[in-house]
Amino acid sequence: MPRIIDIADPSVASVQECAAAIDAAGFDPRDEDSLMHAALWLRRLGNDRTFLGDLLVAELAENRREEDERNSYGAQVVMLVAPGLHDDFFLRANLWPAVQDHALRASGGASFVYGLPHDHNFDFLTLGYFGPGYWSDYYEYDYEAVAGWNGEPVDLRFMGRQRLEPGQIMHYRAHRDVHAQLPADELSVTLNVMHASGAQGWLDQYRFDLEKREVAGMLSHGSSEAFLRIAVGLGGDEALELARSFGHEHPSDRMRLHAWSALASAAPDTAARDALWREAEGAGSRLVAHEAAARRAMLVE
Repeated sequence: MPRIIDIADPSVASVQECAAAIDAAGFDPRDEDSLMHAALWLRRLGNDRTFLGDLLVAELAENRREEDERNSYGAQVVMLVAPGLHDDFFLRANLWPAVQDHALRASGGASFVYGLPHDHNFDFLTLGYFGPGYWSDYYEYDYEAVAGWNGEPVDLRFMGRQRLEPGQIMHYRAHRDVHAQLPADELSVTLNVMHASGAQGWLDQYRFDLEKREVAGMLSHGSSEAFLRIAVGLGGDEALELARSFGHEHPSDRMRLHAWSALASAAPDTAARDALWREAEGAGSRLVAHEAAARRAMLVE
């Protein structure tokens, strides 16, 4: 389960001071000193008990919230330092409504990722800033043993149910920690230091079926996959050749699967789609082979 980091420091830092300090040293969660440095400054930011309320009041007064292009994570996220401003991290606050709160009753739990067992394709630090904190059922798994096809069995090891307590800092580890979040007992807020890297878009993130102990789908998708699908749909022979090349040789198995899916969507008939998926089965990817077999089976149903 996520690692609990115990740092006692009474100092107070602003968002700007926190971001500048982490930026000066960099944020590499694989390095213990770098991780602890970021956690220390997150603690100092969390010690400022008024900054977030002041920020929200200012944004509401300026009527800026609905049009804020920095916030690509949805209504529950307040972006403190937007992605792209620093090379290897960004800062955000997350709002976690309780069952009795109108936001949850109106939008449903899925809007707040409640009840969705998932891992992450990035490391991050989180601090319980306001309220009692959300609950999670925690699991661990071996990412290297998983290809990622829908229905693939996964050895999910239950680690327990725990709440992110007020003032507590947790380190969620990429491709290891899985959690199914449960609503907070009362409205809660967390502060996060999120790791970012250029390769992150190619690293897979999964959702899981806990009852069946299997992969239930892939959560990570990139714009390149949509671009390829459009190119194949609108383009000519060059687009088809690029997609077939990606299907056989791309370093990302996820991109390989999307390449074959794009080709299949442009195939003229069922026989042509069957031939494509048959070719995909032997293209050298476990993920693609399993998905291709399932797609071929669906063609004859």
